[in-house]
Amino acid sequence: MTTTPLHATQATTQSHRGSRVLVTAAASGIGLVTANAFVQAGAQVFVCDADAQTLQASLLRHPQLTGRVCDVADEQQVRALFQTAQEHLGGLDILVNNAGVSGPNALVEDLSLEDWRQCLAVNLDGTFLCAREAAPLLRTQGFGSIVNLSSTAGLYGFPRRAPYAAAKWAIRGFTRTLAQELGPHGVRVNCICPGSVEGERIDRVIAAEARKTGQTEDQVRQQFQQAASLRSFVSAQDIANMILFVTSEQGARISGQDLVIDGHTETL
Repeated sequence: MTTTPLHATQATTQSHRGSRVLVTAAASGIGLVTANAFVQAGAQVFVCDADAQTLQASLLRHPQLTGRVCDVADEQQVRALFQTAQEHLGGLDILVNNAGVSGPNALVEDLSLEDWRQCLAVNLDGTFLCAREAAPLLRTQGFGSIVNLSSTAGLYGFPRRAPYAAAKWAIRGFTRTLAQELGPHGVRVNCICPGSVEGERIDRVIAAEARKTGQTEDQVRQQFQQAASLRSFVSAQDIANMILFVTSEQGARISGQDLVIDGHTETL
C-alpha cells in the first residue's frame, strides 16, 4: 500500500485545457506556483503583481506566463488589469484572488489607522475590486470560478495581527455572499484558508514575531509548527493543488466553502 507524502511536490492532474485564468500577486510564492500549475494543466494564464522588478524577473524565467504590474488596491489599475487580461486571454474563466500583505505586527492599541487601512486595502479591497470585475464576465457566459485566499487567521484570529485577521475573516463572508449571487448563473466561488506556508513570507512573519516577543526565530517557528496536528508547514504546491481541484470538473459541485489546508490547526 502506498502512502501520500505530507508535502505534495507535483501539481494535481485535473485538466484545465483551454481555461483562461487570471492569478493576482503571482510574481512569487503561492501565486507563481499556482499560475505554473494551471499552465501544466493546459490553461492560458495571465498574472499580475505590484512588485514590477520581481514580476519582470518571473516572467523572464517563466515565458509561458504573461502579465502586467497592478496594485489590486487601486481601482483604476484593476480595471486596466482586467482589460489587458481579457484582450490577451480572449475572455476569463477562472480568477484566483491571491494578493495580500501580512500587515503590521502590533497590539490593537499600538496600531495606526494608516497601517490598519493599508492592510485591509490590499487584502480585502483588492479581493473585492477584482471580483467585481470578474463577476459580470462569468455571469454572462454562465460558468466559471473565483477562488479567494483567506487564512487560518480568518478562522481563529491572530494576536498582534488584527488588521490581517479582520481582512481574512471578511473574505470568508464575502466569498459566501458572492457564491450566493453567482451560483444561479453557474459560477462557483470558494475560499482557501492556508495555514503557515513555508517560504519567505512566513520567514518574515516569524522574524517579526520573534522581535515582538523576545524569542528566537527557531522558538517561534517551532510554535507555529506545533500548532498543527501534522507538525509541519504546508507548501505553496499544496495550496495550488487545492485551487486546481476546486476549479476543475472534479470540483463542479463545490461552492461557497472555506477550504482549509493547514495540517489541522489545533491551537494558535
